[in-house]
Formats: sequence, structure tokens, C-alpha cells
Amino acid sequence: MTGAASAERVQDVVARCAEAAKSAAPSLANAAAADVDAALVGMAERLVSARAEVLEANEADLAAAHESGMSEGLRDRLRLTEERLDAMAEQLRLLAAVPHPEPERHVRDLDGGLRLVERRRPVGVIGANYEARANVTVDVASQLVKSRNAGVLRTGSAALRSALSLLHNVIAPALADAGIDERVIQLVPTADRAAAAALVSQPDTVPLVILRGSGESTRLLAMTAAGHGVRTLAHADGGGVLYLDAGADPALAAKLITASLDRLGVCNRLNLLLVHSSVAESLRPLVSEALADAGVTASWPPHDHPLGYEWALDSAREATVTVSTVDGPADAARVANEETSGLAAAIVSEDQAAVDEFLSLYNGTGVFVNAPTRLLDGFKLFGVPETGINIDKVPGPRGPVTYTDLCLRQFAVLPA
Repeated sequence: MTGAASAERVQDVVARCAEAAKSAAPSLANAAAADVDAALVGMAERLVSARAEVLEANEADLAAAHESGMSEGLRDRLRLTEERLDAMAEQLRLLAAVPHPEPERHVRDLDGGLRLVERRRPVGVIGANYEARANVTVDVASQLVKSRNAGVLRTGSAALRSALSLLHNVIAPALADAGIDERVIQLVPTADRAAAAALVSQPDTVPLVILRGSGESTRLLAMTAAGHGVRTLAHADGGGVLYLDAGADPALAAKLITASLDRLGVCNRLNLLLVHSSVAESLRPLVSEALADAGVTASWPPHDHPLGYEWALDSAREATVTVSTVDGPADAARVANEETSGLAAAIVSEDQAAVDEFLSLYNGTGVFVNAPTRLLDGFKLFGVPETGINIDKVPGPRGPVTYTDLCLRQFAVLPA
């Protein structure tokens, strides 16, 4: 089969998934809240009852990933365990218990005996393209179901077996048992990379696509989507910044360095460590020891790479953190704003004036005081899973995107 024929076939596969999701979407949009929540609880139950099938598929993915030379950090993102399945099930139960947003709210009374009402409407079908993280299949599907949107999911080839098992053994049967058309959640069944481009080129059926991933490939997908009139919520780059101010408590600084490096293959891990120049020498032994204890290598000045280089994307050197000095809170905020993705930055300081200065100047998505940037996560902040973290500098959902963001506003003028 020629390349052109293969691309055409993949386009057809994705188009069929999109059409199936669109035709089933009214079943979810019109479902009772109790049925939506029952589907989520059903998914949680099946993560327990069907765990043997899910773990078997995940083991096959892990074996193939090891054979291909995937780094341990990336394999850790791919890995499912009984404990992780239990945690996923608990998150689903918590999501099911969260109240549904009110479908409409009164805005104001108008002249002539009229009133203005703002209504929430589902988007219809939302696409999602995400990296090789098996748990994301359930995270995204559950958010779509809670927000009453159908979905077309496409994951990286490394996690495809796990994702298919989760769809067939967990998600689809739970939807069906709740009386919702199981076709509302589709998973593109091919590992062909062309499926990603196909997903963002279907404006009539998939007008919005969530792009979870990192680096140039995600930015290129966003550009492709724009060319087809498809909107995106994109998470292309990550990397957390931790600034140790002159007023930092050394013990807390060491604790936060460790807490920020509990997992290396995630976007909100410690990537760039900034230290006030006045305490750089005195804190260097502490920094060196904390990084060594975490199994991480420090990249000290002079650097042969950009300050914001995202080590989580470098399979050969993901266990690395860039360390640099700055002249104070304003300089730290400037570096974080100009040299990094703007995902998240934290200041460690007991000096309230320094804290206030940093808070006023850093304009990234998440800012933290004496806390790790690993907290920039939907479940850790809001108690529900996320579909991704949006860092765009435009009005709209920014930060962890959850089910409450996945809607359209509709303005209705009605009789008073």
C-alpha cells in the first residue's frame, strides 16, 4: 500500500469513529444526571473486576516499550499496577459524586418583559490526542462523559493495547449498563501516526480537540487543526520552576526539591531550579545532596542548553535538573516568564515582600508559595481528573481543564 493510500485509509478510520460518536452523542447529552454518574461508578467497578485483562494488555505494552528502548521514566508513565487501578477507580467515584453544573443561570432582566439566561451546552464531539499514558484514556473519557460530550480518543502506539482494553472492558460496558449508547466514546484503533493529523481535520464532526503531549509535534498538530478550522486546547510544553529565595528555609527547600522529583516523566516536575545569588554558594551542598538523593543530575552553569530545556522529553537525560542563579524575585519571575513554557513556578521564601513581588510578576499558569509545582494537576487542585493543562495566554479555560470547562455558552432571551 502506498503512503497516500495508507493515509487515506487512516482518514477513513478516524472519520468512521467521528461519525459514530456524533450519532451517539444525543444519548449522552440527554441522559439523566443519575445515569451519567452511574456510568462513572460502573467504570470504577470494572477497573476492579476487569483488572486482569487490563493489566495483561498493559504488560504487553510495557514489554514492547522495553524492547524499543523506551526510557524508564516514560515506561513509568505507561505502567499500570493494581494500586494505580485502585486510585483511578477512586477518582472515578469521586467524580461521580461531584454535583453537575446548573444547566442555566439567570443573568439579568431586560426591558419589555424579557429576561436573559446563560445556558450550558455540550460541544457535541470532542477529540483527544494524548501521549503513551494508559490512565489518560480513563481520565479523558470520564471528563467527557461527566460534561455530556461524546469523544474520539487517539493515543500513542505504545499505550494502544492498554487503551483498547480499558475501552472494551471498562468504559463501553459501563456506559451500556447505564443506558447510554456506548459508541459515545470512540478510540482510534490504529497506531498509525497519521491518525493524529486526521483527528484534527474533521471540523464538521470534531470541532474541538484536546492535545495532550509535549514538544514540537503537539504545536504542529495545533497548526494543522487551525488550518482546518478546528479549535484546540493544547498542552505542548511543561517544566516546573522552583526559586530558592534569600529568605528560603533550607530544610523546606530540600523537602520541596525532593517532592518535585517523585516522578520524572511528567510535565509538572522540577525542571529549572533558580537560586538567589546571595545564598547560591551556601545552598549548593544542600541542592547537590537533595538532587543526588532523588537520583537526579544537576546541570550547573555554564549551560550548553537553554535554561528552560525540558528534560522530561529527553529520554537519555530525563534525570536532570538545570540549576542557575538569579538576582532576586523579579529576576526569577523574568527568567520563568521568558525562558520557560509558563506552566508553573514556585518560590521558597519566608520573606513576605519577596513572595509578593514574585506573585505580582510571574504570569504563568500556576504559581506556588512554599509548595511544589507537582500540585498543578486537576485531581490535586480540584479533586477531579483533568483532560490536560492549558497554558494559552487567551481568555478561556487555563490551567487544569476539567469537565466544567468542556461546554459552550448559549444566551437565551426568554419571557420573564
